[in-house]
Amino acid sequence: MRFNRLLSVALFVCAATGVSSFSVTSSNPDVKVKENEGVDLTCSYSADFGADARVEWKFKDMKGSQTYIVYDKKITAPYASRVEMFGNNLRFSKVTRNDNGVYDCEVSGNGQFRETRVKLTVLVPPSAPVCRVPTSVTTGKKALLSCFDKDGSPPPQYKWYKDGTLLPADPSKIAAFKNATYRLNQYTGNLEFPASKKMDTAEYYCEASNSAGPAQRCRAMRMEVRDMNTGGIVAGVIVALLLVGLLALGVWYANKKGYLPKKSESKSKPNVLYQPPSVYGGEEEEDGEFKQKSSFVV
Repeated sequence: MRFNRLLSVALFVCAATGVSSFSVTSSNPDVKVKENEGVDLTCSYSADFGADARVEWKFKDMKGSQTYIVYDKKITAPYASRVEMFGNNLRFSKVTRNDNGVYDCEVSGNGQFRETRVKLTVLVPPSAPVCRVPTSVTTGKKALLSCFDKDGSPPPQYKWYKDGTLLPADPSKIAAFKNATYRLNQYTGNLEFPASKKMDTAEYYCEASNSAGPAQRCRAMRMEVRDMNTGGIVAGVIVALLLVGLLALGVWYANKKGYLPKKSESKSKPNVLYQPPSVYGGEEEEDGEFKQKSSFVV
C-alpha cells in the first residue's frame, strides 16, 4: 500500500515537472570523418514510443537548407545511392564536403515526439588560399589585405607573414610589435592597416590551416607605402595653367590677324506698312482723286 502511494506521488511529480521517460539519444553526437570515407550516424529511443514508432532523419547544411534523408521509412532519392538505414541508424558508404552539417533523428509514437541531433564534420585539408595584396598605398590611407580558402573543412584559420615573420593576432601583447597598428582577423583572413605607414612596406603572404591536413600558403606579394607626390601635383597644375594661357594667347593672335571669321552685321530694314486702296461707290481713289472705271458708262 505504501509502495503504491510512493509510485503515485512519483508519477504525479514527473507529470507536474514535465519529466518524461520518452527519450531519443545518439551514441556519438559529434562525428568527424575524412572526405570520401564511410561513416555511421546513430540514433536510439526508449521503448515507451512503442513497437510502431516512426523514425525520420533530416539534414540541414551549413547554409541552413533542410531536406529529408529518411521519410516514411524510405531513403529519399538524392541519398539512395550511398546511404542505407540499419535499425534506426544511417550508414554513409562515402561522404563529401557537401555533407557537412547537422542531422536530426526524429522519433514519434504513442502520442509523443522527440529528437536528437548529430553534427557531422567532413574533414577536408585546405588548398592554397587566394590572397590579395595592394601593390601601392599612400601614407595615411587604409590598406586591406585579404586571404580566403574555399575548400578547407572545418573552416581554416589564417595567419599572415611580413617579410617571413609571423604577425601575432594581437600585436599589443608582443613587445616587438607594440608600435604596429594593423588589425588581423584569424577567421576571415583579413589583415587591415587603418592608416598605412612607411614601416608597413614589406612582402606579405598568408597561410590557411585546419585539423584535416597540412597548412597551405599563397605566394608572397610586396606592398609599397609611399608619401603623396605633392611636387608632381604642383608641377601638373603649373603645366595645365601654361597650356590654358598659350591657348588663350593663340586665340587672341588669330583674331587680331583676321584669321578667325567675323560676325556679319545685320542691317536694319525699314518697316513698310501695306495700305490697301480704298474703294468708294465702285471707284478707286488714287492720289487723292476719284477716277471712274472704264466699265462705268451711262
